[in-house]
Amino acid sequence: MAILDGIKRQLRSVIEWQNPDPDALFQQWTDNGDEIKNASSLIVGPGQGCIFVYEGTIQAIIQEPCLINLKTDNVPFWTTIKKFMQFFESEHKVGIYFFKMCKVLDQKWGTTSVIKYEDPKYKFPVGLKAYGNYSYRISDPRDFFVNVVGSQNDFFISDFRNILSARIIHPLTDFLASSTFSYADIDANREEIAGNIQVKLAIVFRKLGFSITDFRIEGTDFDELTLSRINRIADLTAEAQAAQAVGLDYAKVQQLEAMREAARNESGGAGMSMGLGAGIGLGQSMAHAMTGPESVAVPAPMAKLAQLKEMHDAGLITDEDYAAKKKDILDKF
Repeated sequence: MAILDGIKRQLRSVIEWQNPDPDALFQQWTDNGDEIKNASSLIVGPGQGCIFVYEGTIQAIIQEPCLINLKTDNVPFWTTIKKFMQFFESEHKVGIYFFKMCKVLDQKWGTTSVIKYEDPKYKFPVGLKAYGNYSYRISDPRDFFVNVVGSQNDFFISDFRNILSARIIHPLTDFLASSTFSYADIDANREEIAGNIQVKLAIVFRKLGFSITDFRIEGTDFDELTLSRINRIADLTAEAQAAQAVGLDYAKVQQLEAMREAARNESGGAGMSMGLGAGIGLGQSMAHAMTGPESVAVPAPMAKLAQLKEMHDAGLITDEDYAAKKKDILDKF
């Protein structure tokens, strides 16, 4: 009875892609040649396609939903298959494969390594990481089978994801290297960058039988070295804007800060005198620059008091020193 049941199952065998793996793009229906020879009907569901392969060569392709009675219907697809069925000697010589015709939506991508290029504005090396999503579909089953699947029996969405991740680095690097976008412009121009990359990817994947129907950049990030450079630029920009807001020359503010640090780090009386001397010289330069040529006519005690005030405000002398020196100058006056 078991043998008869097995024969009955073979005789009523239906070629159909039932409950496919959600991750499957392409799967062989069976590796049993007898099941194919004894099948009674072929069902291709919505969003599916079917390829008949004999001796490694595609003989027929179905890309529309259909129900074919293999015993009676005179359908070109199955007529082609029946011409070969009488020559089947091994299940390895024939294959019926199903594939997804529908779009594969909202797939995630991310750069597998840091994209490096030179910032066109600040002229320093940038290390960029990016991620986003994309959608695609099989547009040419023949190219897909010949150029991608080959001798494999199965091909999955995760396999395609690996291919795209490996191929996205080059076009993204080329675009950023040739664009005028500084690191600060990347996020504001993600749509333009994504559109350009989609065009480049479409050319590559068209040869593989795929159509990239959507490509988006959701976010970007930078490596640690780039972030360090960006933070330094932000700090310097903030300092320059603060100096400008109070009417000071940023270069002179930087010089004053350097002199203050030098004074702090000097040891001993001689060192302190050198630090103070440098501070006085800088204070004189800043006083002259900020008060203009008319400062030449200012009486000597007034100029000294102004210099002393500059040194005190810059933190080069203490409150006690400032008060003592101020009293000394006023007493002599």
